[in-house]
Amino acid sequence: VQLVESGGGLVQPGGSLRLSCAASGFTFPRYYMSWLRQVPGKEPEWVSGVYSHGRLAEYADSVRGRFTISRDNAKNMTYLQMNNLKPEDTALYICVRGASEVEGRGPGTQVTVSS
Repeated sequence: VQLVESGGGLVQPGGSLRLSCAASGFTFPRYYMSWLRQVPGKEPEWVSGVYSHGRLAEYADSVRGRFTISRDNAKNMTYLQMNNLKPEDTALYICVRGASEVEGRGPGTQVTVSS
């Protein structure tokens, strides 16, 4: 399982970012995919997940209505559109197969929300 995230950066409160995750090494269309986020000293927090067919997504209460997860099974890609970002969204965002790190994760992409 290989997962590589991109798209993080520094953004002002209220701004937007789109994260991408490129997957390889497994049959991507068969798997539920998720985004987690982690701040130093804490366990990763599940943020959002999308089912294998891409028609059903789930969100943590903290991001529902602001974040949108999607996937392109033809390209083996997962995305996270993040709008109306808040300082508390600052974290390392991690793409995983499944709903936790157990099945495989990428190195992460840093998102910093600050004025």
